Amino acid sequence: MLSFNNTEISFSGKTNKDLNRSYWLFKLISYNWFVSMGKVLTTIALKLHLPIKGIIKATVFKQFCGGETILECDKAIHDLGKFNIGTILDYSVEGKVSEHDLDACATETIATIVRAKKDTNIPFSVFKVTGLGRMEILEKVSAKKELTHAEDKEFARVCHRVGNICKAAHDAGIPVFIDAEHSWIQNAIDELANQMMALYNIRKPIVYNTFQLYRNDRLEFLKHSFDLSVKGNYYLGAKLVRGAYMEKERARAIANNYPSPIHTTKQETDNDYNAAMSFCVQNIDRIAICAGTHNEDSSLLLVELMQKNNIHAHNKHIYFSQLLGMSDHISFNLAKEGYNVAKYVPYGPVREVVPYLIRRAQENTSVKGQTGRELGLIIKEKERRAAI
Repeated sequence: MLSFNNTEISFSGKTNKDLNRSYWLFKLISYNWFVSMGKVLTTIALKLHLPIKGIIKATVFKQFCGGETILECDKAIHDLGKFNIGTILDYSVEGKVSEHDLDACATETIATIVRAKKDTNIPFSVFKVTGLGRMEILEKVSAKKELTHAEDKEFARVCHRVGNICKAAHDAGIPVFIDAEHSWIQNAIDELANQMMALYNIRKPIVYNTFQLYRNDRLEFLKHSFDLSVKGNYYLGAKLVRGAYMEKERARAIANNYPSPIHTTKQETDNDYNAAMSFCVQNIDRIAICAGTHNEDSSLLLVELMQKNNIHAHNKHIYFSQLLGMSDHISFNLAKEGYNVAKYVPYGPVREVVPYLIRRAQENTSVKGQTGRELGLIIKEKERRAAI
């Protein structure tokens, strides 16, 4: 019977040195004050060009990132592959707005697709539309505001970048995730995702939209997206996540005097997430899903749903996914039992991925029990190894 408590399997990919580094890192980020102070000091140090890159790269970067380039990620790809865990190369550079930088991000994403085509250990690629276009233009399109002539051309370039990536994915036969983002720009992203699925998901699922189930309207939107796919005779690709922008979403709703799009309780989010998985499994012949979750109960539920519906563990329409450096007890134990598992492996220049790293530290501090669970399992494995 599948269990996430087997630490020998959970940390089979870590040396004692790796385990000790993870222990001290999770120990430190369990303190809110340390994460808050670290964010401020790191930001200041980088602005002042102080020599802290080496410290970051040897600690938090090593835990949560694969490298600074695709080539540097080779070791992480190989190490995960040894345990039948795939890699999703995630170029995690954020906040760029110049046309040159946006073009460069599209080129880099296509490079991950080219790399994936050569390696069965890389089952997916991924991108954020905000890596290909400014937030402001996506917000205006999402709100259905009239664009100026210049803005119309600018958004056409965003669509062109998205189209080039999805065509490259289709031609290479490598599925690609379009990540979900803030609710006030999501309408534009959803429209692009639906257009790309209608184009490229005719014969098999290539393009996946992402559904953030902490939003109170996303379960119904998932069902609506499925109806569109049935009418359009294409496969629905659905990456299911809980969500990553809760504080920002609620704060913006208050500031702009509109109802928060986020569920009021975690239980409501959990209920919708599990209902979304169930809906997808019921329609698995026309839906391909990736359950992006660090939640043990949801992971076990999906396994149970697969077993009840006689769906083989290797069915390519169902993947489990977690972030590199987190929830190895879920990833490694699922993979050991033959389920399809892939880790998100962020990469990029150290200075450029600091915002991502700060979010990971904050997430481990804010998610109830996350850091405690990681620490408890690490301690258990350290004790097991010491007793050998």
